[in-house]
Amino acid sequence: MSRLLTKPIIPAHWALSLIALLLFHGCTATKPARTVPGTQGSPPNMLFIIMDDVGIDQMKLFGYGGATPPRTPNIDAIARAGVRFRNVWAMPECSPSRAVFFEGRYPLRTNVLSAILNIDLANSQVSPFETTTPRVLRQRGYESGLFGKFHLAGPENNPFDYGTPRALGWDFFYGFLDGGPRPIDTTAGGVDPTGPYSCGFVPPAAFPSGADSGACYFAEGQPCTEIAKSSEHPVAGLSCLESGGIFVPKARCQSPPPGNLNFSQVPQAYNGYYVSPLVIIRGDGPIEQVPPTDPRARGYRTIIETNAAIDWITTRRRDKPWMATVSYSSAHTPYQQPPAALLPAGSADRGGFNCDKPLQQRALSNQMIESMDTEIGRLLVKAGLATRTANGALHYRPEATNTMIIIIGDNGTFAPGVKKPFDSTRSKGYVYQTGVWVPLVIAGPLVKGRDRDVNQMVNVADLFELFGEIAGVNVRDVVPRSHILDSVSMLPYLTNPKQEGLRKTNFSQTGNNITANGERPQPCVIESVNTCVQLFTTQAICEDSGGTWYGSGADAEHGGPDGLTWCCELNRPPYSLDVDIFPDAQAAIRNDRFKLVQKQVPNNCSTNPPTNDLVTEFYEINESAPLPKIDKEKANLLTSPSLPPQGLNPEQLKNFKALSSELQRVLSSQPYCPGDGNLDMVVDEKDLKEWAAFSRANAGPNGGGSSWYDLNFDGYTNGADEMIIQQHLGAKCRAPR
Repeated sequence: MSRLLTKPIIPAHWALSLIALLLFHGCTATKPARTVPGTQGSPPNMLFIIMDDVGIDQMKLFGYGGATPPRTPNIDAIARAGVRFRNVWAMPECSPSRAVFFEGRYPLRTNVLSAILNIDLANSQVSPFETTTPRVLRQRGYESGLFGKFHLAGPENNPFDYGTPRALGWDFFYGFLDGGPRPIDTTAGGVDPTGPYSCGFVPPAAFPSGADSGACYFAEGQPCTEIAKSSEHPVAGLSCLESGGIFVPKARCQSPPPGNLNFSQVPQAYNGYYVSPLVIIRGDGPIEQVPPTDPRARGYRTIIETNAAIDWITTRRRDKPWMATVSYSSAHTPYQQPPAALLPAGSADRGGFNCDKPLQQRALSNQMIESMDTEIGRLLVKAGLATRTANGALHYRPEATNTMIIIIGDNGTFAPGVKKPFDSTRSKGYVYQTGVWVPLVIAGPLVKGRDRDVNQMVNVADLFELFGEIAGVNVRDVVPRSHILDSVSMLPYLTNPKQEGLRKTNFSQTGNNITANGERPQPCVIESVNTCVQLFTTQAICEDSGGTWYGSGADAEHGGPDGLTWCCELNRPPYSLDVDIFPDAQAAIRNDRFKLVQKQVPNNCSTNPPTNDLVTEFYEINESAPLPKIDKEKANLLTSPSLPPQGLNPEQLKNFKALSSELQRVLSSQPYCPGDGNLDMVVDEKDLKEWAAFSRANAGPNGGGSSWYDLNFDGYTNGADEMIIQQHLGAKCRAPR
C-alpha cells in the first residue's frame, strides 16, 4: 500500500536535478514539429475521457448491453453528434492500455505488460525517457491536466515517488495514483469492528446490522448532524458516507464523538469509492498528499474527478490550448453503490445489496456506469461544451465548440459485470474479444458527418497519433527514431466518412511485469469464473474483486498463515480444486475476419514454479450486433492446441499462416539492448551519466533504489548495473531482421 503523509512533499534536491536532466534529454531527442493538414490556426482543445473496465459489451449505443444495459443518455448524445468506432482493441488490463494511449507503443517495447502493482519495479512502469502525449502537445503550447486514476507508474519502486505524473509531462494532476479504489471498509469507519458492512456503510433497518437513523460525524471543521431516512436520504448510512462522514446507527450526536470512529488510521480509513488517497500536483509546486481526514479526500470519486476537471478547464486561458484527461475510476472494483442523485429516475434502491455477491455486483456495475454517464453530462455543461434542454437532456453542438471529445474504455469488462452474449470467463485480463474490445466515441469540430459508425480496425495505440494530429503535430517528427511507434493515423476517419481501413491487422498482449528477482503475488481464486489468478498483492483486494485468498494470512483451509506460492498448488492434494489458471503471457492478432491467440499456460503443476506450454487458438470473429461472433472456447477452429495447425480448411489455413507470421514479426520487433536505460538504443557515456543520477536516488546500503537503470532487475541501481553498461559500452542496437 502507498505511504501516507499529512503534509506537502517538497522534492529533494537530487530529484529536481534529475527531472531537469531527463527533460533536457527529452528536448534534445526530438525534431521540430510540423503542422498536419486540416488543423491550421488555433488547435482544438481536447477532452479525453477514460472509462475504467468498461468493455463494448456494456454499450447499448453499439448494439450490445444484454437484457439490462446501463443507461447512458449523455454518452449517447455525444455519439449521435460524432463517430462511433465499432472495432477497437485495447490491451486487456489498465496500465498497459493507458501506457499505449500516451506513448503509441505496444507493451513489448515498454515492459508495461500488466496492471502495475506495488511490487513491480520501475522497469515495468512508464519511463520518463518516453515521449508522452503531454510532451508532444507542448510543441504547440498545450497545457495538460490529468484527473482521476493515473496507474502509469509509481509511487512504489519509482524514484519520482508521488511526483510521477509531473515526471511524465503533465502540468497538473488531481487524482489517485493507484490502480483502483482502496478496498471497502467493512467496519464502516470503525463503527463495528466485526465488519458486517460489505458495502462500507450501514444499510437500512430492514437488513442485518442496519438502521434508518443515527448520528453522522465528520473529521474536520464540520459539526455532527443527525440523519433519518427520508426522500432526501433514502439510505441514511450511505447519505452520511456521501457527505464525508461516519454514520453511527441509532445514535444521537455527542461531544466528544465515540472513540472507535476511524478517520485517519490507514489503510483502514480508506473506503472504496468514498474515502481515497488523493494526490494533487500543481505545476512545479509542492506535491500534496491529502490525508483521509481532509474533506477533499472524502466523497464519491466520480464526483471528485469531475469537479477537479471542471475547476481546471474553466480557469484555462482562452488563447492557450489544453488537453484534459478525465480518467474515471468507475466501474473498477470494488463494486459499491453510487449516490442516488446520480442515477436515472426510477432506479432501483440497492441500499441493502451485498457488495461481495456476483449477481448483485452486476447490478451495481450498471449503476456505477450510469452515475459516470451523469457526471460526464455535468462535465460538458459546466465546462461550457453543452447545455440542457427543457426536459434535462444534453444538448451538444460540437461545431459551436473548439474542443474535441474522445471517450474510451481502457479494457474489457471485469468478469462479474460482463453482459451476454459476451464471455465472462474470457473477460478483462484475457486477450479474447471480451477482454480487449472496447467502445470509442469521438466528437468535435473536426468531425465530418455526424452520427455514423467506423467499422475499420483501430488500436488504442492510434490515439497517440490522433492526439498529435488534432494538435497539428506529426508525432513521428517529435518521437525519437529509436522509439518504435505502433500507432496508425486516425484523423482521416474523422474528416472523411468514406475512409477505408488504415490497419490490416490488430494486436493485443499481456504478461507478467518485472519484479525484484521474479517475485509474484500469491493465489486468488475468482470463484464466479473458477479461475486462479496471481494479480493481487493483498487479501482485501482479492476479496473486493470477488475472490478467495490463498496467500499469506489466510486460514488453514485456504493456505494457512504463509499462504500458497502458486495457483498450481490448488490443483494438487489436499485442495484438488480443478481451477483454471490464468496464463503467464498472452498475445493476439487479427485481420478483418480471423483471430489468432497464443498463450503460455502451466503444463506441469508438480513443479515449482510450474512449467508452461505454448497454446495456440484460432477463431473466426465479427462485430455483428446484437450477436457478434466472438472467441468462445468451443469456437476454436483448431483441433489441437499445439502446432502445426490441425483441422483448418484451405482458406482458414492461409489466414492462420499469415497471422502467425505477422504475430511473430511484431513480438520479435523490439531490439534487445542491454545497458541502454534511456531508450535511445545506444549504450554510451550518457547512460553512465544517467545511471549515476539514479544510483543516488533513494540510496541505501545496496545502492540506489529501483529505476530504469536497474539493469539486472534486483530492485537496486548500483555498481552491478554500471558493470552491465561498461560491458556493452559502444553498442548500437537494431531491431531483429
